[in-house]
Amino acid sequence: MSDPTNICLSCGLCCDGTLIGFVQLEREELSPVKQLMDIEQTGENGMFFLPCNELGCNGCNIYSQRPKACRNFECGVLKSVEKKELSFDKATEVIDVVKQKKATIEKHVATLQIELQSKSFHFKMLELKKLLRKDKSELSLSQSHQELKLELEELEKLLTKSFGVSF
Repeated sequence: MSDPTNICLSCGLCCDGTLIGFVQLEREELSPVKQLMDIEQTGENGMFFLPCNELGCNGCNIYSQRPKACRNFECGVLKSVEKKELSFDKATEVIDVVKQKKATIEKHVATLQIELQSKSFHFKMLELKKLLRKDKSELSLSQSHQELKLELEELEKLLTKSFGVSF
């Protein structure tokens, strides 16, 4: 199970909206993808927001028919595994840490009853950064808000370093 493809299938952080917030579709893909899932269409262009509706418990439900942008997306972890700079086991450890940090942040947000408009985790974190930045004084943030801000900063550093993305 150390094939780089298995990293993608077991990870799903791009599909669940953690790494990216939407997928842009090419014009020729609109009709076939529209048959598989709901998409937003503006003129000749199309896209869909993440998390993807086709992400199931066992990974992507349309993996063999996924859009070109999904097929071509390679995060830093996948590239590192392919170059043998990162072992499969180390890659899954990094993925697990991200998933744990994501869950911790989501728990903090729920506990603090912070209302975020986006469905995508990626866009929620952009909203959250903006909200936390509004209050320039660290002293005015509660201990819980400061912990949330620290978790968010740690996650962003990890995503930038290991996956090559940030929010």
